[in-house]
Amino acid sequence: MTLLLDPARTALVIQDMQNDVLDERGGFGDSGAPQHARERDVVGNVRRLAAAFRAAGAPVVHVWQLVDEGAPGVKVNAPIFEGLAGGRGMVRGTWGGRPVAGLEPQPGDHVVEKMRMSAWEGTRLEVLLAGLGVGTLVLVGAWTNMSVEHTARTGADKGFTVVVAEDGCATMNADWHRASIAYALPLAATVSDCATVAAALA
Repeated sequence: MTLLLDPARTALVIQDMQNDVLDERGGFGDSGAPQHARERDVVGNVRRLAAAFRAAGAPVVHVWQLVDEGAPGVKVNAPIFEGLAGGRGMVRGTWGGRPVAGLEPQPGDHVVEKMRMSAWEGTRLEVLLAGLGVGTLVLVGAWTNMSVEHTARTGADKGFTVVVAEDGCATMNADWHRASIAYALPLAATVSDCATVAAALA
């Protein structure tokens, strides 16, 4: 199937590509995600895809997991939130909370902050996309089987067409990534790659 994307109706959503997630020195650097991302050149792939979106006049949205110092208000109702509440990172204004080198927002990009797994939960993402006239989302980021998958499922429920560029995603290891890409995400999204998505914008 040929992938065709209308730049006027398609947004790139880059999730959690922050130092605490994708740098070994970060708060979650021991997760395996930094190595998985490096092995697959995820940062380079996303950087090139974001450049293609900007060149096509399509919006680029950065979604960052951020908390205030001490993580006030983070409800620990699931194990995934223990690291945030425990002060491992993702603190606003710190090196760990900032985007990895090469994926800094550029003029015209948009930034959305979140405190939960999904990019939709408690954020301005849906209102922003409505204002931009977007009906199709291209998702990349970390972690494939958590934030990306949650956002894809909810996006589909909300009526968006969702595309996941799998070589723009990383998680704790190749097995977890493969399971999400092969079994979970195809039910909610079209799974593609960064080069194919970039070509589809032309």
